[in-house]
Amino acid sequence: MSTQDMARSPTPASAPRSLREAWIAFAGLSAVFLFEMLDNSILNVALPTIGRDLQASTTALQWVTGAYAVVFGGLMLAFGAIADRFGRRRVMLVGLGLLGAASLATAFVGSAEQLIAVRAAMGVAAAMTTPGSMALAYRLFDDEQLRVRAITLISTVGLVGLAVGPTVGGFVLAIAPWQVLLLVNVPIAALAIIGIRYGIAADDPADLHRDPADIAGAVLGTAAIVSALVAPTLFVNAGAGSWTPWAATTAAIAAATLFVLRERSAAHPLLDLKLVGHPLVASGLAFKAAAGLATAGLGYLVTLQLQFAWGWKPGLAALGLLPQVVVLIAGGAFVEPILRRVGPSRAAWLSAATVVAGLAVYGLFGRFGYVFVAIALALVAAGMRVVGVVAATNVLSGLPKSRTTIGAALTDTATEVASGTGIAVAGTILAALFTGSIATPHWSAHQTAQFQNALMVGGLTLTVTAATLTGWGIACVRRADAARS
Repeated sequence: MSTQDMARSPTPASAPRSLREAWIAFAGLSAVFLFEMLDNSILNVALPTIGRDLQASTTALQWVTGAYAVVFGGLMLAFGAIADRFGRRRVMLVGLGLLGAASLATAFVGSAEQLIAVRAAMGVAAAMTTPGSMALAYRLFDDEQLRVRAITLISTVGLVGLAVGPTVGGFVLAIAPWQVLLLVNVPIAALAIIGIRYGIAADDPADLHRDPADIAGAVLGTAAIVSALVAPTLFVNAGAGSWTPWAATTAAIAAATLFVLRERSAAHPLLDLKLVGHPLVASGLAFKAAAGLATAGLGYLVTLQLQFAWGWKPGLAALGLLPQVVVLIAGGAFVEPILRRVGPSRAAWLSAATVVAGLAVYGLFGRFGYVFVAIALALVAAGMRVVGVVAATNVLSGLPKSRTTIGAALTDTATEVASGTGIAVAGTILAALFTGSIATPHWSAHQTAQFQNALMVGGLTLTVTAATLTGWGIACVRRADAARS
């Protein structure tokens, strides 16, 4: 970076004393989170239009969204390590440039295969930018309270994008071609580049590391995560009776095992497993995984229940998910007061326990009426809103400065893999307990009973899994508190 560039950017020594002082940086970091949350939600509503326009098959349409998710999830750890080595700000700016270029390429797409390639490039951009944005937001301040407020504010912007995406997408499709939905990423990327370029200082070399690159670890880690993300989709689409999901699961386990062996023996591992074992880091990952599993699994089951079992139209079903959306957005105002009142440790396990309680309500009572479904959605959203901030803060505070970005990547990866697992668990149980096609217009009484039973078993299975993760997280929190006292 030139002397002129350094003059334009804040120095590492001038940490902002309030959120207002860092508004330029916040504009850039919030734009990154807005892209991540808005991207898939705004595109989903256009899939039928894209299918007709590009004459795409069902499988191709699935990979229009799936390619982004798999590449994004699979490369986060690798790019997190790269950012901690070469500079978080630098890697993020390169990723934002790629995002802008890939989004512009949408205007020239003429086939489903080309669109999938564009979406994969956007996944690479997301993997380069998302973990770094959390790490930069955390390191921007010295004060712990400001760090929590910063992460809360940025995540709220992203959740607003997630909530309004389908509605905005519907309005845009009424007056413009579907390509506009991806071209909107161009101004978002430009805003992010400006905010990060002029609002965030270049990385302090002392906060980076120069360890040799662990190429083998990066390859094995990426293979494990990609296989783990692909397997749930195969379970849901091909069914547990097919060999393909089991092959993907076996590949994920094998790659993960080899990754662990590699990281334990490498002189300079991609991910130091001793750091992951730090009580604060382990608790944060467990709580994030529980929240991701609950949100994805519950959302999958509720969507099917409202439309197939209760016959709600898609628009009405979308309204049925509003309790979750409202709590996720409005809950940001309560994160800081809760942390002040009960402290970070108690807030972490209380919010994770709230997620488990929401799943239990759904598993036990969700089939008896929408009131119970709404309560379950609200409880899971409330718990997730708090635990998302606290868990991320725990992970980042439990790592050295030179490993901040890979720590943020680790939390995002835990959420992605757990979300895929939640859908796989729910989908596999449903496929095993429901006979015939779920899309059949008129179910028999026997099929209706099977579906209700599947909802209960699926909900309670998710509850037990999330409770196990939460219990592990609580144990880690207590170890961390004991070590501090």
